[in-house]
Amino acid sequence: MNTDFDWPTPPHFELISKPANNSVEPAFIVMNDSQKLTGRMLRLIPAASLVEFHPDRAVTNLSIGFSSFKSLHLAQPIELKRLPLSNIQGSIEVYPSSEKQRCVVRFKDGSELVAEVTGFVFLPFGVFLFVTSHSNKVLRWFIPGDAMASCETGDLLGKILVDQKIVSHEQIEAGLKQQEQLRSQKLGDYLTREDILTQQQLEAALKSQKSAPQLRLGEALLLEQLVTKKQLNDALQLQSQDRKLRLGEILIRMGLLTGDTLARVLVQKLGVPYVNLQTFKVDPTVIETIPLRLAKKHTVLPLYKTDSRIIVAMENPLAWDALEEIGFYTKLKVDPVLASPSDLALMIERFYSFTQGREEDLSDLVSELEAGDERGKPPAEEEVTESHSALVRLVNRIIVDAYRQGVSDIHIESFPGNTPSKVRFRKDGVMMPYSDIPANFRAALISRIKIMSRLDISEKRHSQDGKVNFEQFGPAKIELRIVTVPTANGLEDIVMRILAAPKALSLDSIGLGPHVLAELKRLAVKPHGLFFVCGPTGSGKTTTLHSMLSHINTPERKIWTAEDPIEITQKGLRQVQVNAKIDWTFANVLRTFLRADPDVIMVGETRDPETAKIVIEASLTGHLVFSTMHTNSAAESVVRLLDLGLDPFNFADALIAVLSQRLTRRLCAACRKPHVASLEQMALLAQEYCRETQLVPEEVLLQWRAQYGHHDELVLFTANGCKECDQMGYKGRLGIHELLVVSPAMKRKIYAKANVAELSHVAAEEGMRTLRQDGIDKILQGHTDLEQIQAVCI
Repeated sequence: MNTDFDWPTPPHFELISKPANNSVEPAFIVMNDSQKLTGRMLRLIPAASLVEFHPDRAVTNLSIGFSSFKSLHLAQPIELKRLPLSNIQGSIEVYPSSEKQRCVVRFKDGSELVAEVTGFVFLPFGVFLFVTSHSNKVLRWFIPGDAMASCETGDLLGKILVDQKIVSHEQIEAGLKQQEQLRSQKLGDYLTREDILTQQQLEAALKSQKSAPQLRLGEALLLEQLVTKKQLNDALQLQSQDRKLRLGEILIRMGLLTGDTLARVLVQKLGVPYVNLQTFKVDPTVIETIPLRLAKKHTVLPLYKTDSRIIVAMENPLAWDALEEIGFYTKLKVDPVLASPSDLALMIERFYSFTQGREEDLSDLVSELEAGDERGKPPAEEEVTESHSALVRLVNRIIVDAYRQGVSDIHIESFPGNTPSKVRFRKDGVMMPYSDIPANFRAALISRIKIMSRLDISEKRHSQDGKVNFEQFGPAKIELRIVTVPTANGLEDIVMRILAAPKALSLDSIGLGPHVLAELKRLAVKPHGLFFVCGPTGSGKTTTLHSMLSHINTPERKIWTAEDPIEITQKGLRQVQVNAKIDWTFANVLRTFLRADPDVIMVGETRDPETAKIVIEASLTGHLVFSTMHTNSAAESVVRLLDLGLDPFNFADALIAVLSQRLTRRLCAACRKPHVASLEQMALLAQEYCRETQLVPEEVLLQWRAQYGHHDELVLFTANGCKECDQMGYKGRLGIHELLVVSPAMKRKIYAKANVAELSHVAAEEGMRTLRQDGIDKILQGHTDLEQIQAVCI
């Protein structure tokens, strides 16, 4: 091989077979981000800490620094012959190893490489490993020292690391003790040692698996000396006669392995992550990706998916026929993980009982309720209890369906007499019918929800507020906020809000226009000042605030938030729940924050003079303060705050900007229909765009044709309807925004207590685009239509 550095040979061995092509060798490089490069290694240059590499299908060579990759793996195995100790020669410093050993390399990113090695060579710039392959052949690996956090390979390596002053004797002893415990552990103890609870933890485990050596089950069993080569060949011969049989199953039938032993090898040797389905947070919306027949056929449960991959729990992650069929059906790459057969059977039954078709569930459950007792008569209202099995399943069905459909609120409306109770969903801001529930079940239905939210089922005269942790009752991890409302005729309505958006979105992903996005990023890093987001209830104010906090959420900042309720959580924020019943109000929480050394403060809502005065005080004393208001426009927010009795000079000095926003329905991208806008449509859009401004419609039309037009024609889109959007024509919602930035001219207007029109005029002159203008821009971009913009911009 043409290199500036000869690949070393492990001590006690000599090379007896070389690769056919000795000039350049096929190789794999795993980069620090776990991306794998396939190609040929040209040269290894330790003096420059570089590898010269030619990727497959590339035109030029790459020079890759040792600090940029985690491992280099030469693809062609070599054959070694053991030598007596007296024959060892060579000028480089090597360390002997006697037998095959288990080697664990821990990388600085938290991943691991676990392999069986014949030998190793430890040099100042990294470690060369000789990984056992098959027969007497080995694969050659190089791990740069920059990538390693630690490396453990038996007692002798421990002595080397101590001599090199990399670790202490105590650390080596602890490592050897842990290694011995791993070897002697029972499967159950090993698998539950570190539970994988979340998607993030499982992604890290899969990432670690992909950077490990690629072994087959037979190779792993040989390395563990659990089977002989003859026994393995016999099993492979049986498998060749019936490809439906799995190698592991054959070995178990032959009495050579137990199920526990096979699972331990999968986890320890092949690096397959183990998931405890009793504790793992499964995404219930992905269950329907794989039909029940496939789930039962292959004993598989989908856990979650990305745009290109689906992660599934299986009894046997090496069942290639199952992986191929699931991949073909889902059109996704399948990443298998291990789970126990009993957990899989239980969870498949639990999850799929909630996802086998809305028609069957609703009609069958209502029919079961109406069937009554053995007499076949519908039960009277007082005969149906909140613990009735069908009623419990019906309530769960309503909640799961709402969650799967992306609903924000569930409304249960009671009517007198024999009129059925109605269940309606609010989706994308619009009410839509879901189901009618017979009148004789209304009391039990209301009581069931009260019991789930721990409310008083006997209290019907006053409103009650509660919360439901649905994970206690069904398969989905959903939180709901409950409010009961007494209505006429002694009846009650219930509204359930689904709190199912725990993650903060990035500023780039919430639909801000380029100018607004750039300004928000600039304002978010100011050291002090007051920033408001305004809009009606349900317009996404909290989401926007948390996106801004996410943008500046770094270890160098202390961020306090006061919220009612806490709907979005972020790691790194210190979040406080307001509770007016015990006088833990926004104002009192803010006073506490000012004594708690904050850099940034977020106040859920500024609704009274006391809170307004404190947020101004906080911003003027060197803190960046974010808050919301229920107002219709950015300029109106300024006037409303002045009306609360604030000093205009302090307020103008504190305020840095106000963002007003609305949410409008987004056209379904799968079925929206394009059409060339008529002259009348273009004129109407231009008039709407210029309303209450000094702009000229004809000039605006010329700008649009230059920006969006094709051959002087503007293309608009209309709603159509398809399976993806439930024939609605709309799917999801889109934000529209207007940003008022406080300039010197704006400050002078605030000092003078100017009205809304005057403030709006100054803001427009300084480049502010109104809500209506931002909405029309998004019409021209094909995201929505004029009807939706007019609905939210009155």
